[in-house]
Amino acid sequence: MSPILIESIQAIVVDLPTIRPHKLAMHTMQQQTLVIIRVRCSDGIEGIGESTTIGGLAYGNESPESIKQNIDSHLGPLLVGQDAANINAAMLRLDKAAKGNTFAKSGLESALLDAQGKRFGLPVSELLGGRVRDSLEVAWTLASGDTARDIEEAARMLDIRRHRIFKLKIGAGEVNADLKHVIAIKQALGERASVRVDVNQAWDESVALRACRILGDNGIDLIEQPISRINRGGQIRLNQRSPAPIMADESIESVEDAFSLAADGATSIFALKIAKNGGPRAVLRTAQIAEAAGIALYGGTMLEGAIGTLASAHAFVTLNKLTWGTELFGPLLLTEEIVAEPPVYRDFHLEVPRTQGLGLTLDEERLAFFSRT
Repeated sequence: MSPILIESIQAIVVDLPTIRPHKLAMHTMQQQTLVIIRVRCSDGIEGIGESTTIGGLAYGNESPESIKQNIDSHLGPLLVGQDAANINAAMLRLDKAAKGNTFAKSGLESALLDAQGKRFGLPVSELLGGRVRDSLEVAWTLASGDTARDIEEAARMLDIRRHRIFKLKIGAGEVNADLKHVIAIKQALGERASVRVDVNQAWDESVALRACRILGDNGIDLIEQPISRINRGGQIRLNQRSPAPIMADESIESVEDAFSLAADGATSIFALKIAKNGGPRAVLRTAQIAEAAGIALYGGTMLEGAIGTLASAHAFVTLNKLTWGTELFGPLLLTEEIVAEPPVYRDFHLEVPRTQGLGLTLDEERLAFFSRT
């Protein structure tokens, strides 16, 4: 029996409008740009994947444009002609030839998994070991910056049973104003909701020591990446002193980073992101390190669209414990879609399809409309 070969790989940059600007400590997103990847195989099956960044180079080392260029010029040609059914060999080939580029690699691995699931008639979650749940609780980011408006938005989300976990992006403003804003929201929501903050590395250690104590003492459940990822000593000290658990996000840019953080005792929670680890299979290796070290897990996002979100979700539903839920709300931030049937959010959760592959089909007309020329 002849092997099934990868015949072609296409990377398409897509710009989609969002319901509102999304503010981070280092950047404010006015739209979301996705890189959609199509892998066509010799058995006629096509797999789809997605590589998406937050804020392009303002956040990390890859941008949508660099992802497309590296797939077109370097990573794609390495895979064309290879065995499409041997995902392990394909990804090892990429890792040997190209350092980093985890966002691009994640989209390629997702596409290969989607094709494999279609080939065998299985959801991607079953290729990753088998799901232990069918849905994932999803947090929502309150990002207007106006305290009254954020409280009103959170109350509405609770009433319609869409979200009961809320994250606030802080760090760009004056610290005391940020703390006042967050605490007021927590007091208004009370025990009806979990309130968390993401600082995106904006504080120095002296500010973080005080701010983390105040946040923890006022009922904030989790503090994400308060200081620079390169300040490992500071992360260890904060993890030891903060009354609220500290979650590592930007600190994890590889599976090796995860091992180092666990060994140093620098965090209590890992934010799992397929894009930063190099794919759904790679992120599960990070999860295994966390579980062995007694570190809790949270399913993170790069605000992917439907394809990247479900690629993450298929990995996350295989985890034994996902103590802090997920943040897979990316599709809800978009006003337009490029898939025929968008992901289903219901009763505070994202439902993960049991259909073959990722469970998604591209809407060719809308993909063409929103693709860059």
